[in-house]
Amino acid sequence: MTSPGRYPLVLRINGREHDFHVEAWVTLLDLLREHLASTGSKKGCDHGQCGACTVLVDGKRINACMTLALMQNGREITTIEGVADGKTLHPMQQAFIDNDAFQCGYCTPGQICSAIGLLNEGQAKTVDDVRELMSGNVCRCGAYQGIRQAVCDMAGIGKEVDSARVVVTGTVPA
Repeated sequence: MTSPGRYPLVLRINGREHDFHVEAWVTLLDLLREHLASTGSKKGCDHGQCGACTVLVDGKRINACMTLALMQNGREITTIEGVADGKTLHPMQQAFIDNDAFQCGYCTPGQICSAIGLLNEGQAKTVDDVRELMSGNVCRCGAYQGIRQAVCDMAGIGKEVDSARVVVTGTVPA
C-alpha cells in the first residue's frame, strides 16, 4: 500500500529488481544513497556540473543528481557497485588501475561509469573526442591524463601525447 505523497517505483539496480515507494522530489542519487545504501555514486555539486554522481541508465550515462527517481521507473540502473562481475573487475576498472587514472578516488566511480557509457555510445574516435566527451566529469586532483589514457586504451585509440610535458636536458643559463 502506498502512503499519501509517495509513489510506487520499480527499478532494476545492478541486476536486481527493487520496489520502492518514494516522494515525487527524490532524485535517483538520493534514492541510491539513502534508500539502498549504495554509496559509490557521490554527491559532489548536486547541480549536474561535476559528474561524481554518474550512473548508467539502460547503458547510457546520466547525472543521478539531475533526474527524479520516478522518471526512471522500470529502467535498468548500473552503479559502480554493479560494473564488476563478482570479484572480476570490469575492464574499464582495470584500465583505470593500469593507467594510474585516479588519486583521491572521490570522482573515480562517476568517471568509470561515464567512461563505460562513453564506449557504449560509440562516438569517441580520437583522444580529442575522449577529452570532450568526458568533460562533464571533474577531477579535482587533476588525473585527467591517466583517465583519458584508460578510456583511449579501452576504445582502441592510440597513445596520448602530452604536448604540455617538456623534457629539458642539460643546464639552463643563469
